[in-house]
Amino acid sequence: MPDLSSGQAVAAEAAPAVCVYCGSSNTADPAFLQAAFEIGGDFARAGLKLVYGGGGVGLMGATARGAHAAGGRVLGIIPEFLRGREQPFDDVETVIVTSMHERKMMMFERSDAFVVLPGGIGTLEEIIELLSWRRLDLHRKPIVFHNPDGFWNPLFTLLQHTIDQGLTPPSLANAWRVVEKAGDITPALLAWLAEIGQEEAASNVRLLT
Repeated sequence: MPDLSSGQAVAAEAAPAVCVYCGSSNTADPAFLQAAFEIGGDFARAGLKLVYGGGGVGLMGATARGAHAAGGRVLGIIPEFLRGREQPFDDVETVIVTSMHERKMMMFERSDAFVVLPGGIGTLEEIIELLSWRRLDLHRKPIVFHNPDGFWNPLFTLLQHTIDQGLTPPSLANAWRVVEKAGDITPALLAWLAEIGQEEAASNVRLLT
């Protein structure tokens, strides 16, 4: 990656950071792995920083490699005990933490938005916690699902079931957006981030008048 002048470095630090939750298995559908690589590259070309779980395997590694290959900024966060299993991608900045809880909290704190790619039980745990925090009004960060061939439809059905049963407020359904094509993920994120910026600007104007 080329050296940045001080002004460029400040701009890079200020660029939105997107956390990706996804599977870490190399046995995933090759189409999922290719899409993850493309999404990482799209982030880099759009000036978005990638925050991810630090591993070099599965969709996780593919996303990081895609962003790195396109010259993007990447931050991996991985617990010490997973270094052998998830094989950190050493070509990017990686922070070693002590626990899964520390990893998840740092990923949340370092990110302005979230993208959920196909994944397994670990990905489910991460996204349910993120949605729970949204339900508690602990954040309003964008959440975009990549939903190739309806991969996440069973989850959406379950979430809607909890809404229909009066156990989850209907407003939570507005906490995420769904995109089927990998190439549409970054435009959806940028549009949502722009909406938030406009809302914050309007709020600031109201405070001043």
